[in-house]
Amino acid sequence: MARELTTLGVTPGATLLVHASLRGTGLDAVPLREALLTALGEDGTLVVPAFTEENSDTSAAHLARVRGMTRRGAAAFRAAMPAFDAASTPCPGMGRLAESVRTARGAVRSAHPQSSFAALGRRAAELLARHPLDSHLGPGSPLGALADAGARVLMINVGFAACTAFHLAEYRPDAPTRSYRCVVKAPDGKSRWVEYEDVVLDDSDFEKIGSSFGWGVAQTGQLGETVTRLFPVKDAVAHAECWMTENRR
Repeated sequence: MARELTTLGVTPGATLLVHASLRGTGLDAVPLREALLTALGEDGTLVVPAFTEENSDTSAAHLARVRGMTRRGAAAFRAAMPAFDAASTPCPGMGRLAESVRTARGAVRSAHPQSSFAALGRRAAELLARHPLDSHLGPGSPLGALADAGARVLMINVGFAACTAFHLAEYRPDAPTRSYRCVVKAPDGKSRWVEYEDVVLDDSDFEKIGSSFGWGVAQTGQLGETVTRLFPVKDAVAHAECWMTENRR
């Protein structure tokens, strides 16, 4: 598998942001993680999204969980929600590969309680060191650091709807903002709720953005029987900025 990844364009010393859905592919998370690390070599860095959208009472994931509950039941559910802990909070919505990276020995995770990243490799701590509350996926987040570092995106068995890099293009001067709330761990170890403003994140048109981006930019290939795409984060962001300027109102 490491040889296949090298043939696809994964190079030693590179920084790689990987999105993967392993369902139906026959691929296992741990062997894939190890193959990626082998292809990247000792100087490379493997990064995955470790998002925890459900750790909020303003997210679609939370609203889906409490749908149908009484007001009292929803309030009790909210009160019992555990605080985000970078060391232990799982990210089940991100898939098995992301969880295998997050839980691997030596893994680093950024501090954002909803939009964290996990990484292994030489630059893991450097790239994930800064992740302020009011920059889910903006220039001040690990995603911005990945763009500046010349990182590339590898998508395995997923469409452009999962392309996190496009979100960086949403951080424009005229971008609308909204209020977010999530539960975090206070210095005394107790849970507390925090509220902050950040850009409205909208991935509903990412497939459209990707359909006009892929041609001639993304390298497509096969990993086993699975389709892959490989492209620079910066190219994806630049394309998304142009597309959003022309098509979003």
